Amino acid sequence: MNVLVVGGAGYVGGGIVDKLKENHNVTVFDSLIYEESYRKDVNFVYGDIRDKDKLLSVLNKNDAVIWLAALVGDGACSINPELTFEINSESVKFLAENFKKRIVFLSTCSVYGAQDGMLDETSSINPLSEYASSKVQAEEYLQNSDAIIFRLGTLFGISDEFSRIRLDLVVNILVTKALTEGKLTVFGGEQWRPLLHVNDVANAINHTLEDGVTGIFNLHYKNFKIIDIANEIIQKVPSAIIETTPMKFQDARNYQVSSQKLFNSTGFKAEVDLKSGIQEVFDLISNNRIKDVNHIRYSNQNYLKKYGIE
Repeated sequence: MNVLVVGGAGYVGGGIVDKLKENHNVTVFDSLIYEESYRKDVNFVYGDIRDKDKLLSVLNKNDAVIWLAALVGDGACSINPELTFEINSESVKFLAENFKKRIVFLSTCSVYGAQDGMLDETSSINPLSEYASSKVQAEEYLQNSDAIIFRLGTLFGISDEFSRIRLDLVVNILVTKALTEGKLTVFGGEQWRPLLHVNDVANAINHTLEDGVTGIFNLHYKNFKIIDIANEIIQKVPSAIIETTPMKFQDARNYQVSSQKLFNSTGFKAEVDLKSGIQEVFDLISNNRIKDVNHIRYSNQNYLKKYGIE
């Protein structure tokens, strides 16, 4: 199968490309927002998804598209809301109108916002940010397509050998802070997050790409409170301490999700555990494999604030 991975040069795309290229002819279409080069041994097209003619010429050569292209994260998307909806939503409308074959789209569990109880795909949504709202709109554009939509949990871990790691994700940054500063600052700590290792996204896509299942599916490994994530990291870095503060954190999200629908429909279950992801980031940071962990490149929001996107 010829598979196009749009936005495949990023943090999530790295593992997806590695997984899919084992059995498919993979092409990556990417504008390299955060990267200086693309060195994987697969077909590569440098391009912007807003260049519709170029995108169409590539889409038409493929049997399926994995759509990863997006501005990601509440902070990053709040910088320029108009641009966020142009990239995250309107580009998906164009995709739905012009590509009538298999689509895999990545949404987010952030669409649930702050809610009590266990949430499944029938639960109400409560987007609290431009990021979440743009993904809701994109989901609506795809509702009549041959699309499987994954609402991803909060990602952690390392994707591949080439793509930059994101150090603006709760598990990755807390491990980094434990090692470099000797402390983990936790705001409140009782907030729930449905965690998901970045490579379980690849595993889920690989499992469902050809099975024809469509619709919206939550995808996560397990629900954790922020304070429990911190305590797990302390088991690995016992020299570090946890500092809790009642200070109100700007991120109001708080939710637990169920991914039972995905398991029932496809047999897939995320299995890469939290300890594995902590170990990956621990090895990277403790072996000094990142020159400057505070470089803005590792934060979507900080990078886009400085360099933006044209």
